[in-house]
Amino acid sequence: MFKKLVAATALTALLSSSALADTTLKLVEVITSPERTETLKSIVARFEAANPEAKVEIISLPWGEAFEKFATMVSAGETPDVVEMPDTWLALYAKNGSLENLEPYLKRWDETDDLNNRALEFGRAVNNTAYMLPYGFYLRAMFYNKKLFEEAGVAGPPKTLDEFWEASKKVSALPGKYGYCLRGGPGGLNGWVMFGATAAGSNEFFRADGTSTFADEGWVKGIAFLVDLYKNGYAPKDSVNWGFNEIVAGFYSGTCAMLDQDPDALIAIAERMKPEDYGVAPFPKGPSGKAFPTIGYAGWSMFSDSDNKDLAWKLIATLEGKEGNIAWNKRTGALPARKSAETDPFYADPKFKGWFEELADKDVHPTVMPTHLEEFAYFKDSLVIKTSQEALLGERTPEDLAQEWADYMTKAQQKFLAAQ
Repeated sequence: MFKKLVAATALTALLSSSALADTTLKLVEVITSPERTETLKSIVARFEAANPEAKVEIISLPWGEAFEKFATMVSAGETPDVVEMPDTWLALYAKNGSLENLEPYLKRWDETDDLNNRALEFGRAVNNTAYMLPYGFYLRAMFYNKKLFEEAGVAGPPKTLDEFWEASKKVSALPGKYGYCLRGGPGGLNGWVMFGATAAGSNEFFRADGTSTFADEGWVKGIAFLVDLYKNGYAPKDSVNWGFNEIVAGFYSGTCAMLDQDPDALIAIAERMKPEDYGVAPFPKGPSGKAFPTIGYAGWSMFSDSDNKDLAWKLIATLEGKEGNIAWNKRTGALPARKSAETDPFYADPKFKGWFEELADKDVHPTVMPTHLEEFAYFKDSLVIKTSQEALLGERTPEDLAQEWADYMTKAQQKFLAAQ
């Protein structure tokens, strides 16, 4: 009798263990750092406390290898229940049927109304269907040095490209000072696109037949604007080679008075500058009355073959809920997807005002790069850097530069269209 009781107890334990394994959710994060992972673990712990029948296995992939590693996981059938989805991956996985339609869940969720319009707009980027719920945005706005502006006689942050030019000119007249922290080296494409699109009054990269707009008159004017800014000495001479660290250091050191960057630049700037010495304003508008700052985003998606969709949604809802979303974005440096974030003491700080104003302004059109093209990575990280540096140094004209970009992107887009 005793042996039977022991055997029955062991079988019950085994079955309980199996039941628990059936409610283990896999969560893959792909934009990783030790700090982000610890924050993710703390939010997941709240989910597990509220849902004791579920456990979450967090799989962290290093960003530099994440695309290939995740693709390998998916092709091997090792799909997660929930994945951190970058904007550049969304079309790939949504169009091949891998992602669950989140619309039915959003209809039932009592916090959907607190998601800002941009979150829903970008989450529905494929077939106007929410295959991803963005957690935050990496949106460019304009940092400005109040002390240098005052010293140079600049009244306030520039609202137009013309005012931006004049402010740059006045600050650059000060000994050893410059108007703009130009990013002429790695990662510089954002600046060229923002000034080009804003001068053109449109952020359309292609026409219906796949031809690029880069060589159009408006885009050329925006490219020439930056080239002339540099040639006139309104940006530091060595900024032709500057990347992220150099432009941020150029700003907080007081070398240049303006910097376009995402909120993540605040981490270094706030450590080294007094709050009263700088501000953040919306990106200046062009002749059309519109501005086109670049934006990147990431969020949470559910895989369609998950066996635990209701729990997977509860996990997403915890990550995307007010407490989880704001805690996450404070750590990642992104702007939260919640309307209510603006009243959070952390984001109520005036230095965030410029980004929230951009998100709310109907004449500000956040611009997503054409990352659907497999040739885009080479364009961004190689071709643009080399050719734009040649233009800055006077080795080629803005028109010639724009035409080369247009030719390259037209070929890539038409190849993409032909494969559809």
